[in-house]
Amino acid sequence: MIRAIFSLLFISLLGCSPQESRKEKPTATVPLPVVESGIEILAQSKSDTLKGSLKAMAKGRIGTTQFQIDYYSPAVRDRIVWGGLVPYDKVWVAGAHMATSIEFDNDVIISNISIPADKYALFAIPGKTEWTVIINKNWKQHLADNYDPKEDLVRVNAKAEVQELNQERLRYTIESTGVNQGKINFEWEKIKISMPIRIDN
Repeated sequence: MIRAIFSLLFISLLGCSPQESRKEKPTATVPLPVVESGIEILAQSKSDTLKGSLKAMAKGRIGTTQFQIDYYSPAVRDRIVWGGLVPYDKVWVAGAHMATSIEFDNDVIISNISIPADKYALFAIPGKTEWTVIINKNWKQHLADNYDPKEDLVRVNAKAEVQELNQERLRYTIESTGVNQGKINFEWEKIKISMPIRIDN
């Protein structure tokens, strides 16, 4: 009788699959926070403890046209940005990781050139006092690895404005400046760049 009881206990223990007990619990994938550029968070280095380049988005309207800019926002982190982390006079992704993209739902005019409503890449060539801002057809690319100047739609010269306060994380904003007029603003470290835009009615 005792042997029968021990046999039943042994069989029941075998029935509990050791593989099930060793199964790893699925790990949750935590997405990068999406930062609306109009929200004043991560503005100063004292309050920014997040690592890496954050996935960010800027949305805004100029006239009846809706704009959206998707980008990765790196931080300064006491580094030399201009002429160091970001070289002068070379095509730069104007962000980090994937190409920065800009999308609008009506035709717009940039530097007197009409650009059809669509999604594009936004590149830049930083200079010490003046930048070149580029709208390129190929928005889906890693950094500027596949950048082709033949796919440029427009190049705009923009003055590099030196700001008093440090902008710790790269930040884009869409600003309306009048009826069917506005600009795309780029700020990082102590540099601000603006690209004027008109709506093509």
